[in-house]
Amino acid sequence: MPKPLKKIGYTLYRIWFYILVALPILLFFPFLLLSTLSEKWYPQFFWMARNLWAMPILYGMWCPPKISWEQKITMGKSYMLVANHTSMLDIMLMLYVSKNPFVFVGKKELAKIPLFGFFFKRVCIMVDRSDAKSRTAVYRRAQKRLSQGLSICIFPEGGVPDDESILLDNFKDGAFRMAIAHKIPVVPMTFYDNKKRFSFSFFSGGPGLVRAKVHRFFETKKLSEENKAGLREEVRAVILNELQTK
Repeated sequence: MPKPLKKIGYTLYRIWFYILVALPILLFFPFLLLSTLSEKWYPQFFWMARNLWAMPILYGMWCPPKISWEQKITMGKSYMLVANHTSMLDIMLMLYVSKNPFVFVGKKELAKIPLFGFFFKRVCIMVDRSDAKSRTAVYRRAQKRLSQGLSICIFPEGGVPDDESILLDNFKDGAFRMAIAHKIPVVPMTFYDNKKRFSFSFFSGGPGLVRAKVHRFFETKKLSEENKAGLREEVRAVILNELQTK
């Protein structure tokens, strides 16, 4: 295919993605807003985000998800969900993987995204990584959410690397410190295809399977703060090895 036509195709694919992101939010705005008025209604918000937003985006982009499991997530139990981060599709795929309601921890800059950001700042835990007080507040908010029976999701690379040739960036400590502090299992996941389907490079991407693998959980009940680095590196090694062998 001639290069100009490819660029047109990539552009239309991007535009279609943003339409799919915005349309369910606009259609269900009153219901989404109502479900954010009380934290006890978060499971209803999560159900809508998963079934009326994430799933239509994945299938609407012709990116059907395929999940393999080494260990199943139990409904009603709290976990720390972690995965490699390469694409905006990671958010949708994570919502698809876990029927168990969870709350994202993400950088405050995401709140600036039109429509999406409005709800992100209302229901997610935002962190300013340059502010120590903000990082401390994250732990307090996470504790509250965990006490409500929810799980927490963090992409431990701390963002998508500018260099897309990096297979898996170094992990930050936050997810593992929090998991140990709250004695909840860490659930590592490998997302294989999201960078290929919808990377942050504008002229790239295309339809196809988006596969994920849920690995065996890492228990933290017997761990202490001093085990944080070891846990972090063990979890990263599992995901990195999977990316290198697939």
